[in-house]
Amino acid sequence: MSDNLHYFATATQRWAVALPTRLDALIADWEHLRTAMIRRMPSDFSRDEWAYLISFLDGDNLMRPFVEAFGKPTANPESGCDALARPRGTVAVWLPSNVSLLGPLTLILLSLTGNRVRLKASARGNDLTAAFLGFASENLLPGTLRNYISERVALDQFDRHDPRNEELSQDASCRIVFGSDEAANADIRLPHRADSSVYIFSDRRSEAWIEPAIVSDNVVETLIKVFAIYGSAGCTSPSRVVLLDGSEADARQLRDRVVAAWSRIVRRQPAIHLASQNVMTRQWAAALGWDATSTLHNAAVIAVGSTDLPRPTGLMFLPIVAASRDDAVQQLPANIQTIGHAVGNPSDAAWLKMFAPTPVKRFVPLGRMHHFGATWDGWEFWRGMFETMTVES
Repeated sequence: MSDNLHYFATATQRWAVALPTRLDALIADWEHLRTAMIRRMPSDFSRDEWAYLISFLDGDNLMRPFVEAFGKPTANPESGCDALARPRGTVAVWLPSNVSLLGPLTLILLSLTGNRVRLKASARGNDLTAAFLGFASENLLPGTLRNYISERVALDQFDRHDPRNEELSQDASCRIVFGSDEAANADIRLPHRADSSVYIFSDRRSEAWIEPAIVSDNVVETLIKVFAIYGSAGCTSPSRVVLLDGSEADARQLRDRVVAAWSRIVRRQPAIHLASQNVMTRQWAAALGWDATSTLHNAAVIAVGSTDLPRPTGLMFLPIVAASRDDAVQQLPANIQTIGHAVGNPSDAAWLKMFAPTPVKRFVPLGRMHHFGATWDGWEFWRGMFETMTVES
């Protein structure tokens, strides 16, 4: 490992990062995989998911976690380093059953840390991680990344009551748990090493906040895309749209634009069972007081109503409400994660003052609601995959 020291520096600290592989070779292999991905897409993935994976594997994006954690890449400093970062050992990951793209994304990020990675896929979900690993194995050239995957990555799929869960937990220096509150609580109670760390990403909700003056064809298209990929199942999908300081008329206008544009943006037709569910959801929403409209082919239900109305639980139900900023903050769910924004000045300090007493984890442009990174749900989990040795002279 000493032959693979990589050097970084901030304005105040010089780092050496020890990895079992050459980082430039690892990133180059991931980037090479993009060429094959552009030519062919496995049937397990949607076009949006596959396109996002391709963009995620950009070399600058893969280097970004190192820059954020350790500073800019630099030559071996003649005066030495202030600290050494090294991989913790083995990382165990319990993947979710609903937002299955998190598996490939987490695997990619963890591969950069040099740790051994053991992933447990849900027995109930569509395992995109296995599909992605299969594609990579077929298309990677012999070299750094292929060796890393074959030697340091393991993926299993079993029920959470399986005794292998305990073995997975006990073997890990770091544990990353995705899933429902119930599943996460069960996983973190498994026997584990006293010195292991845990990062829990359980049940979360997100919202889209839009100022009426900002609504455009691009905003409508982006809103449709971020909702359609996972519906309400994703923790980063908008569970509702809030028109800030808008009116009910503004909400209806946005609803009508979303309904009119839906079939142009989302080309695939819904499965029969989902379309049938959406018919029921629209009727249910109307009974609860929502002004609900179905998109073409009953692919989704877009509704307008007041903030105090109860909501049906349909997978493709998107409510649009008008609220003041103060009311929008007061109505945030306790498990809020992401707010995707389309507002005039998102960098205004007034937003920071507004969100400071809330549990909001991310305030990002609407189109970045699903973007996964080295800091997630308020945790700098990627940095936690390294231990630090301080160096003093």
